[in-house]
Amino acid sequence: MGSIAKKGLQQYLLQLQQHPLRTKAITAGVLSAISDIVSQKLSGIQKLQLRRLLLKVLFGFAYLGPFGHFFHILLDKISKGKKDSKTVAKKVVLEQLTSSPWNNMLFMLYYGLVVEGRPWVHVKSKIKKEYPTVQYAAWTFWPVVGWVNHQYVPLQFRVIVQSVVACCWGIFLNLRARSVALTKG
Repeated sequence: MGSIAKKGLQQYLLQLQQHPLRTKAITAGVLSAISDIVSQKLSGIQKLQLRRLLLKVLFGFAYLGPFGHFFHILLDKISKGKKDSKTVAKKVVLEQLTSSPWNNMLFMLYYGLVVEGRPWVHVKSKIKKEYPTVQYAAWTFWPVVGWVNHQYVPLQFRVIVQSVVACCWGIFLNLRARSVALTKG
């Protein structure tokens, strides 16, 4: 069995080297699927909501993977590939002031308008109410991930590391939202 896993990893690394954008997009899509399936099950949803699942996969594949790919390349070009503490700190701050707020806002818009199919007025109201809390939570967690990612992870693996952590983060946020809803209900 170890041989199969080893061959699979070797094939994945080869694809990552030969087709980095495509591989990162597929990986982000698959991890978005895993996150949503786990979130649905932990939230008590008995029958898997396939439309929701496919729309979350589409977001991961079409946006998160490609955005992360190009964003990390840009950060590395800006910093000329340096990994000293001062440069890593600048990358983390830049990421947290640009990418983090943008990604959270875009996800909330996409989820409300596309996944849930809510009218703009409801999505706008929900974002106005919940976005500050979501962004604050992100700023308490993601800078640590960013530091480790920029300091220790090679460029070609940063999107994958971020996608794996985002998979877990998505589950956490879903469970948090559910527990908030249960305490209010």
